[in-house]
Amino acid sequence: MSEPESLEALIARQGPIPVERFMGLANAAYYAQGAAIGREGDFITAPEISQVFGELIGAWLFAQWQVLGAPDPVRVVELGPGRGALIADLLRVAALRPAFAKAIDLHLVETSKALRARQKQALGGRPARWHDSFDEVPEGPLLLVANEFLDALPVRQWVRREDGWRERLVGVADGRLAFQESPDPDPGAPAILASAHQAAPLGVIVEHCPTAHALIAKIAQRIARAGGYALFIDYGPAASAPGDSLQAVRRHRPAPILERPGRADLTAHVDFQALAETAGLAGVAVFGPLGQGVWLERLGIVLRTQALIARAPPDTAHALARATQRLIAPTEMGTLFKTMALAPKTSPPPPGYEVS
Repeated sequence: MSEPESLEALIARQGPIPVERFMGLANAAYYAQGAAIGREGDFITAPEISQVFGELIGAWLFAQWQVLGAPDPVRVVELGPGRGALIADLLRVAALRPAFAKAIDLHLVETSKALRARQKQALGGRPARWHDSFDEVPEGPLLLVANEFLDALPVRQWVRREDGWRERLVGVADGRLAFQESPDPDPGAPAILASAHQAAPLGVIVEHCPTAHALIAKIAQRIARAGGYALFIDYGPAASAPGDSLQAVRRHRPAPILERPGRADLTAHVDFQALAETAGLAGVAVFGPLGQGVWLERLGIVLRTQALIARAPPDTAHALARATQRLIAPTEMGTLFKTMALAPKTSPPPPGYEVS
């Protein structure tokens, strides 16, 4: 899909499509362009804000590698690596521990050819293998990171009506894309939706992300089978709740969801409670969700930032301090963004998740 007309033509030919399919098609076209991330793009992620973010995750992975018994090789995986900033910062820290650096077998799950090229540049010659899906990552002990990946996976939406749950669709009205509802209730919705969603008042929209649940289950099963840890960082509520969170962002500003599909980033809040339940049923321990700010502070982001500031010129020092504030402040990314870790059943709490 290169232009909005192609999606409208698809709908004209096939009829209205579920929000899930619309979001999947639009985001596939959007990320294929490879220019979404960064100050000159449409949005910026934590690794682009501060190098300390990726450095702390690198230290976190090293600690968990030791807990696993220092396996060699260990599959280090990033889902949706963007422009490669996180993995580059992570590997720079790993290089300080030669045995860990040697053990890393690097795998990047990325479907965009344009972004794969950016990631290859960021790696600077470091060997890696790219995959279209997590299913392609070889068996073995796993250290996985997914930062702002789950929020871009397509969600299904339903509206509660007196006669049941009607799925939200995207159709065409008056020559333009428009939200619609399925003509008949969906009898399968109650079995899918969380209990908090099922209690939603009439007229309220609820969401469920089948792709995220399937992925979490596969990762959890891999950890239960082969050992490892997975770290997810994203935005959304800690507890399941009804509501329409689908949004579009273009040039760092909210944009109309149905305007120019494939030219804006479409995301939805991550339902951490529901995903934690899916992971638990798959046989792993779940830690979190925990606010990103608290987690980063426990890992030492303030001390690391102060060390960098101490040897930086004034302009750089101010930027470093501002970046850390943006990542941890409750009024910025510190509370809305959460972290959640999956671990073997018998694992002690990973760094940042210790009960204080």
